[in-house]
Amino acid sequence: MDSIIGLIGGFGDVFTPTNLLYVLIGALIGTAVGVLPGLGSAMAVALLLPITFTLDPLAALVMFAGIYFGGLFGDAISGILMNTPGNSTAIAGSIEGHRMAKLGRAPQALATSAIGAFIGGMIATVLVVFFAPTLADLATKFGPGEYFALALFAFIATSVVVSDSVLKGMAALLIGLVLAMIGTDQVSGSQRFTFGNVALFDGVSIVVITVAMLAVGEVIYIASRIGRPDDRSLVPSKGRPFLTRAEFREALPAWLRGTAFGVPFGVIPAGGAEVPTFLSYGAEQRLDRRRKFPMFGKGAIRGVAGPEAAGNSTAGTAMGALLALGLPTSATAAMLLAAFQQYGM
Repeated sequence: MDSIIGLIGGFGDVFTPTNLLYVLIGALIGTAVGVLPGLGSAMAVALLLPITFTLDPLAALVMFAGIYFGGLFGDAISGILMNTPGNSTAIAGSIEGHRMAKLGRAPQALATSAIGAFIGGMIATVLVVFFAPTLADLATKFGPGEYFALALFAFIATSVVVSDSVLKGMAALLIGLVLAMIGTDQVSGSQRFTFGNVALFDGVSIVVITVAMLAVGEVIYIASRIGRPDDRSLVPSKGRPFLTRAEFREALPAWLRGTAFGVPFGVIPAGGAEVPTFLSYGAEQRLDRRRKFPMFGKGAIRGVAGPEAAGNSTAGTAMGALLALGLPTSATAAMLLAAFQQYGM
């Protein structure tokens, strides 16, 4: 009962014209910054932090929430339209999303991403309101053994389900582990594989790897086609920017399954939504193989719906861990923690 009263009171404080305007402004600005490849939602919050210095605490916090979730949707926009995700959390949804865009179904892919973000974020937020103490207790029970088991499960599951070949997946996993080992060890403070280069002390950023793999290759290909007939002409969009009833019914189970993947990972102080998004993508891919007419590889709408819902539900429960424990489980949550401290919270 206390949770319901608090929830209603929170709605009463937020649902004012002024605060709703700040939410809208934050969502628009966050989307505009998040859509730029290499920046993402965390950078959007960091860049826009000074804007809120003159606002009252409630207006500033609701604006930050708009920036947070708007930045996540901006990450998906660049991934779907340009195959260059703004952040690593949007990689899984961009695989099928970009294929849909190349078939002229970009509006449907973006609509699927937006609705999935709303469903995943709302369900996670409601769960945080009613089960914040339980989620906090779950997070505090994670020790070294649980972290090791989670990391091992995430590595193997992601490398196997994303790639068509187990050997290719494991090879990609080993390459990723080698790149992750570069930099300063968080436990001992010693430098690993930096070769005395100060620029490598902070390691290799996932944004650098993402942009290098997806964006640079595209740029080099386009540059090599200068003066030649271009076989990559602009693909006109087909259909309307919303989903039909059939498309909605097809995407709904994936939205719910993706939310189920993302909710537990958001509260665990392990950081990031990459694991649940790829697990959701892998689950949808395996379910698609059982269908009479598999769609994965041809622009499957479920391949967009599941990862997008997983990423935003992880962000929703990450707010629960931040508010209940003061633990930022992602880079964006860490920026929000700095904003809370600015107002003495």
